[in-house]
Amino acid sequence: MIDPVTYMLTLIILCMVVNLGIALYGIFFRPSLVKKIIAVTILGDTANTFAIMLGYRRWLSPEKPSIPPVLLNYANATKEALAEFSARAVDPLPQALVLTAIVIGLAVTLFLVFLTLQIHRLYGTTDVREIRKLRG
Repeated sequence: MIDPVTYMLTLIILCMVVNLGIALYGIFFRPSLVKKIIAVTILGDTANTFAIMLGYRRWLSPEKPSIPPVLLNYANATKEALAEFSARAVDPLPQALVLTAIVIGLAVTLFLVFLTLQIHRLYGTTDVREIRKLRG
C-alpha cells in the first residue's frame, strides 16, 4: 500500500514539471505577447511552489511528520523537546522568500502588461513576428 502523503507529494512534483513545460513552451513558442506574459506568470508560480516544497521536511524523515515552525511552550521546553522541534519543524525561510517573490512577480507582471499595451498602441498588434517585421 502506498503512503497517501508520498503519493500526493509525487503528484505535486509531477504537476510542477508539467507546469514548467507549459510555461517554457508558452515563453519560447507562442508569438503573442499576452500568452508570453501568462507563461511567465505560470513559471513564477511554479518556482514559488518549488521553493515552498524545499522547506518541507517530509523528505528527511518519512516516519515523523512535519510540524509548523511555531514553538508554543518555549518557557517549559527541555533540550530534547527543542531538538525534536528543530528536527521536525518546517523551514520558514522559503515561505518568507516566496512572499517576497510574489510581490516582485506582481510588479514585473504589471510592467510587462504596461509594455504590451504600449506596443499594441504603437504597432497595432501583440504578435512578435509582426513587430519584428515593422521594426525596420
